[in-house]
Amino acid sequence: MSSAADPLAPLAGLPGVADSVDSVRKAVDRVYGHRVMRRRAAEITSEAALRGARGSAALSGADWALEEVRRRTDFGAEEQARTVGAALRLTAEAGQLLSIWRQSPLRVLARLHLVASGSSPAAEPGVGGLTEGGATTAGGRGGDTVGRPRLAGEPVDEPLVDAPLPDAEEVAGRLDGLSRLVIAGGSAPALITAAVVHGELLALRPFGTHNGLVARAAERIVLINSGLDPKAICPAEVGHAEQGREAYLAAFEGYLSGTPEGMAAWIAHCGRAVELGVRESTAVCEALQRGAA
Repeated sequence: MSSAADPLAPLAGLPGVADSVDSVRKAVDRVYGHRVMRRRAAEITSEAALRGARGSAALSGADWALEEVRRRTDFGAEEQARTVGAALRLTAEAGQLLSIWRQSPLRVLARLHLVASGSSPAAEPGVGGLTEGGATTAGGRGGDTVGRPRLAGEPVDEPLVDAPLPDAEEVAGRLDGLSRLVIAGGSAPALITAAVVHGELLALRPFGTHNGLVARAAERIVLINSGLDPKAICPAEVGHAEQGREAYLAAFEGYLSGTPEGMAAWIAHCGRAVELGVRESTAVCEALQRGAA
């Protein structure tokens, strides 16, 4: 797709966006150049996944200490535990869906929701969920709402976001548009694409539950799949959580506004989140180098 045909390309020209893209690229390059990455990259990836899941869960209301997340094995006892468990499952699953994302993003989203909900963990991506073109198939458990976009009149449980909820018809149309955008590819930097995917899914809240977790997992997939963070060591979820729920929602309001200033603010927020994720993994590298982790 040419720059002229790429609907996201103009976002790169918004005030401050080029600086955010450049700053993120430099930060990512620095951590990838760390000497520990040459020998222990797999450990950094594993730790980044754990910390990213903890950050995403914190934004969804389960703000647990890292060591609590690390030591727990039972995530079904109560609501916060289920949220943390869903975040951990999503982070693990994201890496398995990279090859499918560019060909069938809606099937990936359906799979992510199935995994977050703890339903049909062995199901094929796309079974019992979304198909490209916006159609839906039967839920993985008969008439269940898991793994498919909500229908008219179905409720959404997303306590973090209280923005107006698009109706089911609008959700279907915008999901189709998002799918076409991902499949077509384009010239926009990875940060911009990731921010738009994240913001659009949070705005649509296409599923009955776990929309925030799914949106952040999709952002993770874009950042990895684009080649910006191929080893998954720059967890943006850490940065979103570190900036706080208030800042997250304020930046998201900018996305919802659709104004140039609002979009630039959301992209900058997402960029800062990636940089904070880089800082987290750099600290892990330093700890491993000292023999402290």
